[in-house]
Amino acid sequence: MIDVPRKTLLISPHLDDAVLGCGASLAGASNVLVCTVFTGCPPADASTDWDAQCGFSDAKQAMVARIEEDNRALGLLGVTPLHLGFLDSQYVPFAPDADKPTRATLTQAFLDAIDQHRPETLLIPLGLFHSDHALVHEAACDAWLRHPELPCIAYEEALYRCKRALLQQRLADLMERGIDATPLNARLPEHAEAARREALKRDAVNAYPSQLKAFGPNGYDDVFLPERFWTLEPAEQRA
Repeated sequence: MIDVPRKTLLISPHLDDAVLGCGASLAGASNVLVCTVFTGCPPADASTDWDAQCGFSDAKQAMVARIEEDNRALGLLGVTPLHLGFLDSQYVPFAPDADKPTRATLTQAFLDAIDQHRPETLLIPLGLFHSDHALVHEAACDAWLRHPELPCIAYEEALYRCKRALLQQRLADLMERGIDATPLNARLPEHAEAARREALKRDAVNAYPSQLKAFGPNGYDDVFLPERFWTLEPAEQRA
């Protein structure tokens, strides 16, 4: 858990990643904009196994419900949503090739958000395991490196961070790219404040009943373990 700086732009791949990975930290924040990438609605006839596990008959029904859940969860934490409208990778096969998000299109969307909202800090995912997460991470780094004066923090995505060697591989990739990643060991809030934030996170997580249904009763235990963050800096700025 960290104190998220005021006027932070947080980039979230899907409609739950910000809360699952950063919810307790967000509960103590103010003036934070959560920019969620994959919020687009696919064709009406699209249907996936994941949506069925979540209890939906088609993708359109799923996305409408997920956006409602996300708005409710972010509202509990007091942060503001921004939806970019790109298609989740599971829906791309149902859409024209022109609708497939690319690293370049996401980078431009993040640059536009930075230019429009003028954040004082950027909070991005490490891009672990999921292809959507990896794509968002790469594009977010591209956009940030165009604004190297902007402080950048990376968060470990809950559920994926515990998979073997994924975190180590990402840190190695960052170093190869010329980006230093340093653990952000922030001072923890007082016990009562920490408990308040953790309770708010639990309420926000419970605002995603469709996702929790698909995870299963013990499939999201990692969400409630301590949140972890990394400070990113261009290697050439190293003293």
